[in-house]
Formats: sequence, C-alpha cells, structure tokens
Amino acid sequence: MKLILASASPRRAEILRRAGFAFEPRAAEVDETRLPGEGAEDYVRRLAEAKARVIIESRVENTAESAKEREPAIVVGADTAVVVEGEILGKPQDADEARRMLRRLSGRTHEVLTGLCVIGVPEGPETLHVERTRVTFLELSSGEVEDYIATGEPFDKAGAYGIQGIGGRFVRRIEGCYFNVMGLPLAKLWSLIRAFEKEQAAGG
Repeated sequence: MKLILASASPRRAEILRRAGFAFEPRAAEVDETRLPGEGAEDYVRRLAEAKARVIIESRVENTAESAKEREPAIVVGADTAVVVEGEILGKPQDADEARRMLRRLSGRTHEVLTGLCVIGVPEGPETLHVERTRVTFLELSSGEVEDYIATGEPFDKAGAYGIQGIGGRFVRRIEGCYFNVMGLPLAKLWSLIRAFEKEQAAGG
C-alpha cells in the first residue's frame, strides 16, 4: 500500500529511507500555535492529526489527480516537542533562544514527545499515538553551548539540538525509542502499518 509522509522534515524522511520504506513525502502546512492551556501531549497529537488531514483533504480536492493518485494509501502525520520541567521547547528563533534552551537542558532529564497519526485512505482506520522518550543531558559549559550554537545545528530542531548530529555528544542517557528523539517513532509506526496491511488483506 502507498505510504505518504505528511512532513517536509529531512530527518523523518531519512529514518524511513534507512529503514527501507518506499514513501512519498508531502509538506503539510498547519498553524502550530499552541492553544491556551493545551498540554504537550494534546499539542503534538493535535498537530500530527492536522498534518495528516491536510494531505487527505488535498487529495480529495485535487480533481486533476490520476487514478493512481487516488489508490488506497496510508498517510502518516507526526509532530515532535521537547519538554523540560513542563515547558515546551520549540525550534529556536535566534542564538539567544537557542542558548536559553540549551542551558535549560544542561544536566537535566527532559522528555521528547512525538504525536503520531496514521490514517488509511479512502476508508481505512485511524490511529493516534503519543510516544515518549526520556533524554538526560550532561552538564554543558558556556563554551560548549557557544561552540554548538556556532555550528548552526540547533536552529531547525525542537529543543535546539539534534541527537543524530553534533548534539549527540551531550546525551548521557535515553530511555525509550531513539528514533522518537529524531522525530519519528519507527517501531511504533511499523507496528501500525503492519496492522493496517493485515486488516486490508482480510478485507476489513
């Protein structure tokens, strides 16, 4: 069955490619403003579903789609947030914000939450899931923070670090799915896809 990734994230695409998935990436633009009083789990779950829905709606609205484009598919939406002591850390807008985030993470354990929405189209099942991984950082010196910011790596990543890159040197321990910290809980996604394909084969 065709797999559509509702994301322009190069890291999510890399995870899928390395795991041997054939898929089509499609950017899904949604308003990522947090709702008043919205918790981190509800936030990532809502955005993951919104991204998947954008792609599904675009398929419905695109009357020029070929018959092949309208074939059954699995649409995957995902959204990731870094949470430390109840504060959601998004992508830093500038060096000062990256500096503040890295200092917040220094020497502490934080959580990485990824909302995962998997929808079968046109009439398949829908599953919403939130994966949690605990990540513990080393104590960072001011020099380490400044040197890391100078690499430019923090600026397009939630929490201002990338575990798969230079930022991995700061990670002392993780509890849970490593790929979740990169933005896509791979084992959970694979289990959901297997369940969908099994249901499809059974005619359900």
